[in-house]
Amino acid sequence: MNKRDYYEILEIPRNASSEETKKAYRKKALQYHPDRNPGDKLAEQKFKEAAEAYSVLIDSEKRPIYDRYGHDGLRGEGFAGFSGFNSSIFEDFEDILGNFFGIGFGDFFGTRQTRRSRSYQRGRDLGLELEITLEEAAFGAEKEIKLSRAEFCNVCDGSGMRPGTQKSSCPQCEGRGQVRYSQGFFTIARTCVHCQGSGEIISSPCKECSGTGKVKIKKRLKINIPAGVDDGTKMRLEEEGEAGDKEAPRGDLYVLIRLKKHKFFKREENNLYCEIPIPLAQAALGANVEMPTLENREILRIPAGIQSGEVLHLKGKGTKSLRRHGKGDLFVKVIVETPKDLSKEQKDLIRKFGQLRGDNLDSVDKSIISKIKNIFH
Repeated sequence: MNKRDYYEILEIPRNASSEETKKAYRKKALQYHPDRNPGDKLAEQKFKEAAEAYSVLIDSEKRPIYDRYGHDGLRGEGFAGFSGFNSSIFEDFEDILGNFFGIGFGDFFGTRQTRRSRSYQRGRDLGLELEITLEEAAFGAEKEIKLSRAEFCNVCDGSGMRPGTQKSSCPQCEGRGQVRYSQGFFTIARTCVHCQGSGEIISSPCKECSGTGKVKIKKRLKINIPAGVDDGTKMRLEEEGEAGDKEAPRGDLYVLIRLKKHKFFKREENNLYCEIPIPLAQAALGANVEMPTLENREILRIPAGIQSGEVLHLKGKGTKSLRRHGKGDLFVKVIVETPKDLSKEQKDLIRKFGQLRGDNLDSVDKSIISKIKNIFH
């Protein structure tokens, strides 16, 4: 089932600021929160939709991916949506709505788990555009791309700690992952911002990666472009994105194909279009003309008496389809060239030709008027 558009769910424009996004989410969350709608499954579903939409549109990394690739891009990011009240967005929900309700929703009377369970973060997805020729799109090609992505630090092996050191208990929450305080009849627990709920901190960070466990490196990759891709085709390269947590898979790499403009052919879906000029004599008498296709050269039969602008059809001389068998066709528009800079002898021959045909060359040809008069009546 197709998901609803996140901007539609929050009822905000696509250029909404972070503050506008947060304000819209706060309004929806207050309206549909289960505590205000006990037993209302529809309200609960709308609350989850709003939370999912907010978690993407407020994220500076996920939002551009969603704007470009939609829900498919987020699926590659490892984002499965709002999966319940244990989602990490729930803490953000508490922060936003705490001033309205005055309590923490995940821990009435201090019943929440003392330390947040560790969820391993999948690596961030990356995206780039790759420009290729029409020939490469038609027959496939191997291309080399360059990108910069996060890899595990080779000094600390991704731990973020200076070699030979260990993590220490967080002094802010005393290793619990949460900070508690009392307000009226309630005990409120909030995720510790100092350790992000892990209960541990890195007291001696690695100098190479500044404690992040990752460093940016430049990478060269060879990728295979399948025959039949078109402008706008999106390719997904699994686990060629950035490194995530040690226990989690890498992100994916999304490659958006762009076609360079061809000097001779124009492509529409799997069909090719072109124009060829022919002399007046060939148009009148007919001819066999050699012309290029993407694969080789073909003999194009010009029928006698062809008019300028007529289109000839070469079946199966287009491009291969990425998802279907067979190829498109080639459509050739014939342009009849009128000769210029004629010599006196050439002019005399053409005049004689016209006279033999009965054409009136020296006065107004009234037959033309009779041919077009219906246009004005």
